[in-house]
Amino acid sequence: MTDNQKQPMFDHRLRERFLAQRVLVLDGPLDDDNGTVLATQLLSLAGEDPGRDIALWIHSPGGSVAAMLAIRDVMRLVPCDVATFALGLACSAGQFLLSAGTPGKRFALPHARIMMHQGSAGIGGSAVEVQVQADDLRHTRDTVLRLTAADTGRPVDEVFADSLHDRWFTAGQALDYGFIDHVVSDLGQVVPVRTHELGLGLGQKAGTRA
Repeated sequence: MTDNQKQPMFDHRLRERFLAQRVLVLDGPLDDDNGTVLATQLLSLAGEDPGRDIALWIHSPGGSVAAMLAIRDVMRLVPCDVATFALGLACSAGQFLLSAGTPGKRFALPHARIMMHQGSAGIGGSAVEVQVQADDLRHTRDTVLRLTAADTGRPVDEVFADSLHDRWFTAGQALDYGFIDHVVSDLGQVVPVRTHELGLGLGQKAGTRA
């Protein structure tokens, strides 16, 4: 069996077990496919039980801006709180979704790394097409900056300046900046006793929805 044929360690059966505990996982790049899956899973879980929290666990280098914005829209649409948790890496779209969690319920492991930067896109074609694409890119950039500012409590101008280049944050720095509310120091913050089957779950209510 070649490297490309290796059985994935985190296969659909394990994902289904997490889903049964209302835990969604973004592992790896965010694309249109897994973004759609995450958005529809959020909607489905909210429909099943609108009063129970949902967790989104993140280990991602980033990815699709369209998928990222769609997931955030759904996070705000559903009536249940969405707790976010950075496992190891939350970059770009991963950082955006981490900070988009319900205030008071955004977590990171002590050695997680968070990175913020402005998205980029290739622009080409005729002069008119380039102008249209540039206008759309500016609109998307400004939308992401505005939402990030709202989620972190930082001024938009500060977020704009800080995101011009890749900016890396330790968990402690991410806490100070407003990306997260807690650096995990106790298992009970993210893994309550009630989820014996998986040993996974959601912490006690720690805040209210924005």
